Amino acid sequence: MKIIFAGTPDFAVPSLQMLLDSKYEVCAVYTQPDRPAGRGRQLHVSPVKELALSHSIPVFQPLTLKADEDLQLLKSFNADLMVVVAYGMILTEAALAVPKLGCINVHGSLLPRWRGAAPIQRALMAGDEKTGVTIMQIVRQLDAGDMLHKEEYVIDANDTASDLHDKLAVLGATGLSKVLAAMEIALIPAEPQDESLVTYAEKLTKTEAIIDWNQSASILALKVRGLNAWPVAQTLYQGTVLRIWKAEAIAGDTDVAPGIVSSLNKSMDVATGKGLLRLHEVQLPGGKRMSAQAFLNAHDVNGVRLG
Repeated sequence: MKIIFAGTPDFAVPSLQMLLDSKYEVCAVYTQPDRPAGRGRQLHVSPVKELALSHSIPVFQPLTLKADEDLQLLKSFNADLMVVVAYGMILTEAALAVPKLGCINVHGSLLPRWRGAAPIQRALMAGDEKTGVTIMQIVRQLDAGDMLHKEEYVIDANDTASDLHDKLAVLGATGLSKVLAAMEIALIPAEPQDESLVTYAEKLTKTEAIIDWNQSASILALKVRGLNAWPVAQTLYQGTVLRIWKAEAIAGDTDVAPGIVSSLNKSMDVATGKGLLRLHEVQLPGGKRMSAQAFLNAHDVNGVRLG
């Protein structure tokens, strides 16, 4: 089976690696154009491009796939299938029609829940008990194609979005392998998505990182997990941004205003609208991530108000 692979970030790497290690022929890799990144604004090569080049696979980085010359190039590979994993570009009808067996996508949620840009983070922030990956056919409407296969994952109480990202990336490769094996034998039954169950995972914004201490500790704990590793939950500590990398909700009532810190029990507990949020890992600007205990050793925060 000749396969065109389209993907860009780390999430796509396990799927591409699986294909490169398999009997399938990856005839071309498509990824987003190199873009400036970091303090030096140097051009950044995507993880998918880096992996493809290390295996001498031809890499293509068009701004779109709408131009006739781009479509002709796509057709020239005479591919059986196109596999898309976090490519970052919506494919045109003309591009979707090129591969003989069409185009399939590896999506980081159990569709139809969490279509869109940030399914992993939104699943955590919503308190979902489970998530997973869905292998689906690609249609023009965002993440709306018929489903071919699902791999489920029960969310651990300590999972952050960063943890979940890595686990689902591997799970996506597992699911993709099963789908490709099945496609070689027969046509896979495709299950339409129930539109009444659709939810959308809106793209994360930096403004979401700001903690509102009037919310409950349970909601804030989910937010901290969902925003790790970007943009990372934050509050103000004596006028300076304090990033919160890890925290947990502690049951119990408090008679102080939301945002007030208690450190009398050698832990960093912050009053919320309901319950306490115990901070476990924090970071000040220009500093390294540190445990709350290390932070308390250097700062007297008892009675200080955050936010």
